[in-house]
Amino acid sequence: MNLLDRFLLAATVGQIEPVTPRMRRIRLTGPSLRGLAWLPGQHVRVRVDATRLRSYSVFDHVDGEHLDLCVLDHPSAGPGTRWARRVRVGQPVALTRPQGRLVPRPGVPYHLFVGDETASVAFAAMLRALSADARVHGVIEVRGPDDRVPLHRAGELTWIHRDRPDGIIQALRALDLPAAPGVAYVAGEARACQAARRHLRAERGWPADAVVVKPF
Repeated sequence: MNLLDRFLLAATVGQIEPVTPRMRRIRLTGPSLRGLAWLPGQHVRVRVDATRLRSYSVFDHVDGEHLDLCVLDHPSAGPGTRWARRVRVGQPVALTRPQGRLVPRPGVPYHLFVGDETASVAFAAMLRALSADARVHGVIEVRGPDDRVPLHRAGELTWIHRDRPDGIIQALRALDLPAAPGVAYVAGEARACQAARRHLRAERGWPADAVVVKPF
């Protein structure tokens, strides 16, 4: 056993099913996941080969026992994508405990979600965790209609297709947001995250601590 193994949890793939044509839900199960501390929006790091870990947002912690990951099939087919393509039910998986600060912030005027297909996995968990009276706004950019991950309160979000480089910023700029800032959860491709943060800080005057950024 190496040093890394001491910090990893042991689990087994219990179920695999499609969520969209390009995304699969991989359910992990095992005694080490029972009662695991997790906040909606957090991620785990999965060992995808002998030496590498890859981060995946937790879609759900079902019954406090099963951990659901949703993995997008990227055309570039890096180590994480290759792992997700070949993983099978019954296969052992090693992963870290959930971590990360991309979680719903309580007691805020409203929540703003900005991101893409990958970010929508974390957003799905966060939206489910919000109270029914929480105010929600957002822009989600996807390649096409088939890439929409099922989201709670999806009708309150603006969905756009990836047909121009600055589409997500134009859609964000067009949102009719309250004058006072809420809290923004910005996740996805690093350059898009930076652009969204600049818009909220420079054009809308939001304070830095009101914008939580998580580049994937």
